[in-house]
Amino acid sequence: MARKCAISGKGPMSGHNVSHAKNKTKRRFLLNLRTVRITLEDGTTQKIKISARELRTLKKAA
Repeated sequence: MARKCAISGKGPMSGHNVSHAKNKTKRRFLLNLRTVRITLEDGTTQKIKISARELRTLKKAA
């Protein structure tokens, strides 16, 4: 499974490491993914990968 949030669809971003001499090398900014269990309407549970930011938003709404 890809490193992607199941709800928002956010994925890794790309950028640069920058040294003091201003040398730039490519890097990836990865998401803070958490695996959580959700309960569906039919009573079954399912594990999904969700970003920590979306988890905070869901807890705030509940």
